[in-house]
Amino acid sequence: MKAPWNFQRYLTLAQRFLAGGRLPSLLLAASRKSASQSGRLGAVKDDLRLLLSLSNAWLRGEYRQINPKAFLAVVGALLYFVTPLDALPDWLVGMGFVDDLAVLAWVLKTWSGELDAFRAWRAAQAPEVRAALERLPAPDEQAGQRS
Repeated sequence: MKAPWNFQRYLTLAQRFLAGGRLPSLLLAASRKSASQSGRLGAVKDDLRLLLSLSNAWLRGEYRQINPKAFLAVVGALLYFVTPLDALPDWLVGMGFVDDLAVLAWVLKTWSGELDAFRAWRAAQAPEVRAALERLPAPDEQAGQRS
C-alpha cells in the first residue's frame, strides 16, 4: 500500500524530532489533541493510545524491538496528527480531521505486525509497567532528553 500523499515530509520531520530529543513534547501535543478530539476519534482512539504508549516505551528505553522504519512512521503519523495545516487543514469543519485519521489508519495497517508485537509485549508486562507507559513524560524529563 502506498504511503499517504505528502507523508514523506513528515518522515523527515520525524527524524529531526527524534534527533533533537523532542519526542516528549510531541507525545504531550498528541495526547492533548486526542483528548480534545476524543468524540471524533471513534475506533481510532485506542489505536492512537497504542501509538502513544509505544512511543513512550521507546523513549523510556523499555521497548526497542521495533523496526526503525516502523517507529519513524509512528512518529511521522503523530506529527501529522498534531499539525493543524496538513493536506486538509483541521479547521475545515467535517473534513479537516479525515486526513489525520487516514494517515493513522495507514500506519496501523502498514506496520500491523510491528504493532501486534508491541501489544503482546505490553500485555506481558506487570500492571505498574503498563500504567507507566500510559503516563506522559514529566516536563523535567523532557528537558533531560535534550541534553
